[in-house]
Amino acid sequence: MAVVTDYAIQAEGLRKTYGTVEALRGVDLAAPTGSVLGVLGPNGAGKTTAVRILSTLIPPDAGRATIAGRDVVADPVGVRESIGVAGQYASVDEYLSGRENLEMIGRLYHLSRREARARADQLLRDFRLDDAADRPAKTYSGGMRRRLDLAGALVVRPPVVFLDEPTTGLDPRSRGDMWQVIADLVAAGTTVLLTTQYLEEADQLAHDIVVIDQGEVIARGTSDELKAQVGGERLVVTIEQGDRLAQTAADLRPIGIGDADVDDHTRTLTLPIQTGTTALVDAVQRLSDAGVTVQDIGIRRPTLDDAFLSLTGHRAESAEPDETTQEQHA
Repeated sequence: MAVVTDYAIQAEGLRKTYGTVEALRGVDLAAPTGSVLGVLGPNGAGKTTAVRILSTLIPPDAGRATIAGRDVVADPVGVRESIGVAGQYASVDEYLSGRENLEMIGRLYHLSRREARARADQLLRDFRLDDAADRPAKTYSGGMRRRLDLAGALVVRPPVVFLDEPTTGLDPRSRGDMWQVIADLVAAGTTVLLTTQYLEEADQLAHDIVVIDQGEVIARGTSDELKAQVGGERLVVTIEQGDRLAQTAADLRPIGIGDADVDDHTRTLTLPIQTGTTALVDAVQRLSDAGVTVQDIGIRRPTLDDAFLSLTGHRAESAEPDETTQEQHA
């Protein structure tokens, strides 16, 4: 039986261990109906494990969770009837056409043949796949396959959709297309849990964000609230002489309020400042006096990437062992 609640997704104290690896260490999540909850973290942080528990693929070792008011352990069938799931790898049959894939899913959900065909036709139009509807899915581009996968998750109009890194590996245009699809879903009342390593994606789509690192929630809030935790403006300088980055960071240190973040690959340093344009003018003079050739210089406000770096000590794209590896050792 479903419990009436304003939250389509609720989880409290989720724990999961694979052998000696604690994939989740008491994770709490909550998403109001008709919103996007962004779950951020590097590979191996526990994001996919959380999605697998919430979608009833694996049981938690401890804690509880409800989806659309249904308990994931006590009522897994009810939960499955309430969700759609699309992951980073499109789970479509490449030898079937786009239409046949969607009709098959509809039939598996006990839609009549006519209902399954009508729903497939509608989704193919909505996802701009109607021109390729009768082509084998193996002829689709990566972006088209991903859109077909998401369409498959929506055949029975679930109130809750889990998107586990759905735009991984897509080109910028295809990623933008997926963002629009997700925004349209939410505008129609669907609740979305979105796991991603792309901070811009969370910035664009998520109403609330949870940051998970090493199986624990280390921060939560809106994008603006997470950025506010970092505070202040940033002086960003790109120079021509990569071998002078360290010395340049030292030369500019007196005008900042902390150490600069140095990127050797792009020959860029980012320095927290408090004095705005005054710091910019001072930096230009110091760089000129030192004979440093500046390719670009400016001031910007903190980004979600800055917040993630401040919270975790590394970039969101940092690689760690993923949950699949952990499960194979369970």
